[in-house]
Amino acid sequence: MMGVYPVARRNDVNPQLRRLLFIGIAAGTAAVSAVPTAAWALDQQPHGRQYSGSSTDTPEVGTGRDALRQIVQDRCVVNWSQHHDPAPCERVYLADSKTNHSGYAVLADRKGGAHYLLIPTQTMAGIESGELLDPEAPNYFAEAWHARDLITQYVGHPVARSAIGLAVNTAHSRSQDQFHIHIECLRKDVFDSLRTAAERVTDIWSPVSVAGSTYQALRIMGDGLDGSNPYELLANLNPARHHMGDYTLVAAGMQFKGGPGFIVLTGTGPTGELLLDSSCAVAGAGG
Repeated sequence: MMGVYPVARRNDVNPQLRRLLFIGIAAGTAAVSAVPTAAWALDQQPHGRQYSGSSTDTPEVGTGRDALRQIVQDRCVVNWSQHHDPAPCERVYLADSKTNHSGYAVLADRKGGAHYLLIPTQTMAGIESGELLDPEAPNYFAEAWHARDLITQYVGHPVARSAIGLAVNTAHSRSQDQFHIHIECLRKDVFDSLRTAAERVTDIWSPVSVAGSTYQALRIMGDGLDGSNPYELLANLNPARHHMGDYTLVAAGMQFKGGPGFIVLTGTGPTGELLLDSSCAVAGAGG
């Protein structure tokens, strides 16, 4: 296992906007589950897929919905701080050696496969958490993208950027009350849908059909996400900014004709984890 994973510093993306959104979302977090979903949301599940709970359901440790937080804070961070060993996590990164709540850990999913979770060391419930817009918070999506080399290690050969996706589930579909980003390959039909739609996706949110369901999509250009935070982009989208817990968020790598980038997906229909595949069949890993 590796220990600390070097993190490239990202540009400070509009810090004044981050502060304003942080204040607004923090004030509305408690009301998330009571607010109706957006008008353009679809409720149908992707063809052939029924959501039966997150892959983090009933973890091996008997701590219920608090399992991921306890694993990271009570085991990975402690082991790293005392022994420079991130176990049972793959990696631990602490931005400030004086506090254990200033970084993140990467944990292999309990069900195995090419499936990893990036988990902040700070306590925060999920996608509705205002802490994600704290100007001092890491860009967790950028760090999750940096950790995609674990997918390559598992598969045993290079995996194309367009085969990898990052996903955060809605507040209503998750089973763990600690924010985490799923790092996996895309399902083959999702991969095909995104490649077909890629050149129609722009830097303005617009609907796109992905494996039989409709999401709002946005294009980000660049090799990484250090300069663009998908969570900030979602928080700046009406009406999502007021109902963040209702929305899922996915960032899928893409190779556009104009260069490398990402397609960001959001919506209140099928949750993002359903678009991913831990067998990484799209990259030839088999199932």
